[in-house]
Amino acid sequence: MIDLSALPYRACVGIALFNAEGKLFAGERMEHEGAWQLPQGGIDEGETLEDAFFREMREEIGSDQADILRIHDKVFRYDFPDFLQHKLYNGRYRGQEQTWVAARFTGQDSDIDIYAHTFPEFRSWEWISPAEMLNRIVSFKRTTYEEIMYAFRDIADPSTR
Repeated sequence: MIDLSALPYRACVGIALFNAEGKLFAGERMEHEGAWQLPQGGIDEGETLEDAFFREMREEIGSDQADILRIHDKVFRYDFPDFLQHKLYNGRYRGQEQTWVAARFTGQDSDIDIYAHTFPEFRSWEWISPAEMLNRIVSFKRTTYEEIMYAFRDIADPSTR
């Protein structure tokens, strides 16, 4: 049995992408029907957070039309649940270490193409409220998402613009 505490966390960027109405881009995972999340992905070696942010946007939603509004000052970690531990990344990581970025989508919905990448992450997508996102997120990511929704709550509220 592998000692999971000895494994590193995978460095990632999380993307809280808001539209003009303050709703979040949420995607339903390709391989898990009913599993919704915000875009996220690994930060490649030598890549800046901002570079990873825009690359992941292009890969996951088919567009990089956004303005970065804020980078959360806390790095969030979560461990993969046991049932996923050995299925993800060949068991090389204990979990993920995420830096979250809030951004405003500057394109049109027609610019979004979740099938643009060779290996699409999402089967469907919607603009949803932060509260609805919390209802849809898988349990092992819920605590992180609660903190993200709280930290970026002013961005979701159109009256603060």
